[in-house]
Amino acid sequence: MPEDFGGRIVYILQRYAPSFAAGAGRTMIIALVGTLIGCIIGFLVGIIQTIPVSPKDHPVKRVGMWIVRLILNIYVEVFRGTPMMCQAMFIYFGSAAVFNINMSMWFAAFFIVSINTGAYMAETVRGGVLSIDPGQTEGAKAIGMTHVQTMMNVILPQALRNIMPQIGNNLIINIKDTCVLSIIGVVELFYTTKGIAGALYTYFEAFTITMVIYFVLTFTCSRILRFWESKMDGADNYDLATTDTLAHTSGMYRYSGDKKEEN
Repeated sequence: MPEDFGGRIVYILQRYAPSFAAGAGRTMIIALVGTLIGCIIGFLVGIIQTIPVSPKDHPVKRVGMWIVRLILNIYVEVFRGTPMMCQAMFIYFGSAAVFNINMSMWFAAFFIVSINTGAYMAETVRGGVLSIDPGQTEGAKAIGMTHVQTMMNVILPQALRNIMPQIGNNLIINIKDTCVLSIIGVVELFYTTKGIAGALYTYFEAFTITMVIYFVLTFTCSRILRFWESKMDGADNYDLATTDTLAHTSGMYRYSGDKKEEN
């Protein structure tokens, strides 16, 4: 074992680089799958929470929606108000003790990250939907759209762009928070590093490597998501499509925010 810090780093990488790579790969798989499923859960919960209910509706609908929203609100508040580590212990060991359900560690990892992300995404989606001008909904209803059609074709496409930063933020959080799954035996990057550090008694050096790996993963994902957001903005200028030959076909030019107004 080399005496200097840099030499020990090189020694660990030469000996355990495949283990670090495998741990990082498992971390990314859990984070990506958990975020994707969590976003689907969040969209479903967020949409249900924004279904309009008026006093004119049938009593069965009003009571049913009240019960459904109560259940969803409990789910959101519980999973947003408790640490993921506690949730992992409660679900993994509790399901076996109470319901005799023996989850595999991979299934447990995906399930825990997904429902945790879904709780946060539900509030994000609800806020994104409510941030859209009510006139958009009124206009859609005026032309005969149902609530589902309005949400799918008018509201959600606009809300998605508004909540894209939060989706990316949840992915980055999940990349880092997968380390708590080591408590139930999931061999991700943090668990792998603990084994390497314990084998060589080089905790400082091993976790220095791991911190760099986590930073590379999160920074890369952040840059990719920023690029995706810029693509969702569309072109800076456009032409209006029209079939009226007498109408002026030139569209409006959208100036960038940093361009100064001319006097």
